[in-house]
Amino acid sequence: MQKEKRWYQLSVEPVFDALESGSTGLSSSESKVRLEVYGYNELKFKKRSTLIRFLMQFHSALIYILLAAAFVTTILDMRMDTAVILAVVLANTIIGFIQEGKAESSVEALEKMMTPECTVLRDGEKNIIPARDLVPGDVVLLEGGNKVPADLRLFYAKNMSADEAALTGESVPVKKNVEPISKPDLSPADQCCMAFSGTFITRGSGQGVVVGTGEQAEIGKIAKLMKETRKITTPLMRKMADFTRFLVIAILAIAALNFILALLFGFPLEYSFLASVSLAVAAIPEGLPAILTITLAFGVTAMVRKNALIKRLPAAETLGCTTVICTDKTGTLTKNQMTVSRIYCGGKEYSVSGVGYEPSGAFILDNRAITPEKEGGELIETLKAGYLCSNASLAENKDEGGYSIVGDPTEGALVVSASKAGITEHLPRLDEIPFLAEQQCMATLHEGANKNENVVYVKGSPERVLRMCQNQLVNGSTAPLRSEEIMAEADEMAGEALRVLGMAYKLVPNGERALNSDDLKGLTFLGLQGMIDPPREEAIEAVQKCKRAGIKVVMITGDHAQTAKAIAYRLGIGEGEDRVITGEELSRMSDDKLYEVVDTVSVYARAAPEHKFRIIKQLRRRGHIIAATGDGVNDAPALKAADIGIAMGITGTEVSKEAADMILTDDNFASIVSAVEEGRHVFDNIKKVILYTLPTNGGQTMLVLGAILLAPFIFLFNPHRGGCLPIEPVQILYINLLDAVALALTLIKEPKEKGLLDRPPRNPKERITDSPFFKKVGLVSVVMAVAGFLMFYYFGEPAISGSVADPELLLAQARTAAFTTVMLVHICYIFTARSITESAFKFSPFSNKWVLIGVAITLGLQLTIIYALPSIGVNPFRTAPLPAEWWIPMILVSLPMFFIIEFEKFLTKRFYNHKIIHSGNR
Repeated sequence: MQKEKRWYQLSVEPVFDALESGSTGLSSSESKVRLEVYGYNELKFKKRSTLIRFLMQFHSALIYILLAAAFVTTILDMRMDTAVILAVVLANTIIGFIQEGKAESSVEALEKMMTPECTVLRDGEKNIIPARDLVPGDVVLLEGGNKVPADLRLFYAKNMSADEAALTGESVPVKKNVEPISKPDLSPADQCCMAFSGTFITRGSGQGVVVGTGEQAEIGKIAKLMKETRKITTPLMRKMADFTRFLVIAILAIAALNFILALLFGFPLEYSFLASVSLAVAAIPEGLPAILTITLAFGVTAMVRKNALIKRLPAAETLGCTTVICTDKTGTLTKNQMTVSRIYCGGKEYSVSGVGYEPSGAFILDNRAITPEKEGGELIETLKAGYLCSNASLAENKDEGGYSIVGDPTEGALVVSASKAGITEHLPRLDEIPFLAEQQCMATLHEGANKNENVVYVKGSPERVLRMCQNQLVNGSTAPLRSEEIMAEADEMAGEALRVLGMAYKLVPNGERALNSDDLKGLTFLGLQGMIDPPREEAIEAVQKCKRAGIKVVMITGDHAQTAKAIAYRLGIGEGEDRVITGEELSRMSDDKLYEVVDTVSVYARAAPEHKFRIIKQLRRRGHIIAATGDGVNDAPALKAADIGIAMGITGTEVSKEAADMILTDDNFASIVSAVEEGRHVFDNIKKVILYTLPTNGGQTMLVLGAILLAPFIFLFNPHRGGCLPIEPVQILYINLLDAVALALTLIKEPKEKGLLDRPPRNPKERITDSPFFKKVGLVSVVMAVAGFLMFYYFGEPAISGSVADPELLLAQARTAAFTTVMLVHICYIFTARSITESAFKFSPFSNKWVLIGVAITLGLQLTIIYALPSIGVNPFRTAPLPAEWWIPMILVSLPMFFIIEFEKFLTKRFYNHKIIHSGNR
């Protein structure tokens, strides 16, 4: 086989010659040995074991720091601290492991599509062999209902059609022939002399020679693409990786500085090390990994309620910053159910409402609904012709609900349109001339309702049917045939991407029991039926919502350009754009050329799997965050390559589901919009949680570091003079964990803020730690540290001056007071942290009951460890009971936190509005 030639370009004889000579594109060893149909030995990914998946949950810099802290506290015999840290790590690991669920196993799903057996012709004899034993050069016999076991170059095809929707996205079965095609770079959808592995033969029979197995088969190429595609890291994961790196460096630097300063000030080595460990424990947000995991898990749960099943936790947030949705047409934007939408008969044009196989809808003439029986007779006869001259049937799915078609989808559309008019009676069929590609029509002979005559119904291409007709039915009577007018109407329908069939009939004597060539002459033309795989009604609204949310919708389909353009127009995709790029054009384009035009094109037609893959790569190169939707095998590589892959749960293949990050359980494109809104809500809550959690660590870090710096000047902090740190390491750990569980976690239950879908996607390059972030974290940290210092100094100073009988007890109480004050500051902060920009006075304190519950739990536990535990001799937190009168100054010192942050929001919002006004004036 010449390298510049592809199998579909060769006549049958050169194909056999090429296979015999070994010029197959396969190595000689591959040609000699038995190959598996899909080449699983070469393509299979190693499925990560359960153990490996569990261990991967530890792969986080923040987790590494926690494990290091656990190691240090173990050496220092701080068992309580060690136990708590390890409990946090384990909890975070288990939550992530459970939520992520199944590992990626896309190629295992490909195995499920494998045809177990096929019929081959070897040594002149028919043999049924396992499909995995096929080799290039084998001759395979195909019949209606068979699944194609390998890529075949057909050399015999009789009335043969194949359903290639899962591979190409083509919603209508493709008629097959044996003629070579000279055009280069055709997509699989246009290779009519080829049958592809994994597709189905819907009708007819054929024979073909195996030309592609393993990676040489089209489905093998898809598996190879998936194998070579590295899963994209989500924006949140990238942001958290950057943030964690910053946090690690900052914590290590501060702890090292603290250790050096302590030694320089002459403190004992053990005290210096313990203080540095305390500072590191204070700075590490132990609960943050678990909170982020739980926040994402809550987002996932909310999305499930809206028919979006998330497989990978970070994908829940990725939708919030999606800028482009690349979507397949068939079954995603459309119903994948051919539907008659227009009928022309008797010189009148009717619209038919209703989409899909549901047999309900109205017939509309001049913007008013009509009754078909009252329309002269030609409308009913046109519908009856489509109903009777068909081998399809309509079946109601009583268990699952809805309807389905048994047989050819095009014929199914005719059956449904007739059912909408109440036509359900089958006239007994006497004979049939099946649809043949060369004659472009089908004819059936039936017993007539009038026992004195039988009736012939014919359907086919309008040109072919008109050549058989001598008159037409108008207002119930025959009239002269107006061929030009009929063809003009057919061309108009075709221009709107409708598949058009003409209908005709003829009455014959009742003694005629078989069809002959004379019966197909002198027919009476009845009408035209135009059908299309219609857009989902809810998808039209969903596309408009995407536009308002600043998300571009790009349609990539294997369908014809004219059909793709018409569907895109109905959906509102690519408004203002005239260009549709075909797969043939994409094959000729370099990646750089595609990069230049990819931002200006919204519709791609006749696209092969590798085309969709390339489009997504160039969009990502443009800086877009891509969500790719699809339901077929052909979508799997693109789903894997996108930032978030979205598969269809009902019609989607197992391959696409396994490759995806999210599955739409209702196959509804509109559900994506709800998921986008949830994604934005998830990120808002994550930012609230981080902005609430980090000041906790910042304030405690300042408290410890400040104590070291002030120790030479304030003896209360100096261990040489009987002083100590204002807060114990175990108390710091308790604050971090309780704060995370009882308070920070309540923020993930905050209701959605208004206008989530009316703002553009956030910049994926935007850092979590931006300037406003640092300002707020710094402000809250300072207030928290100052409050803790004041209470520790106010209550603890008498212990150093020697004016009390039991200085050790007073120091323990002072530490407890500082510890409790920090908790009270947190409680005051939680009420204003519910919104980053809006004042707490603008929403009800009862709109999130979990905040109130969290505060109650926090106060209850604080009172327990201050009063109850020491009284029974259990005191792991080293607290001492506080006098009742101490609570008044602690509360007064804590309250300013709420008002300071509220004032900061007011100033920030005022400055922002002022800036917008001035920039507008300029």
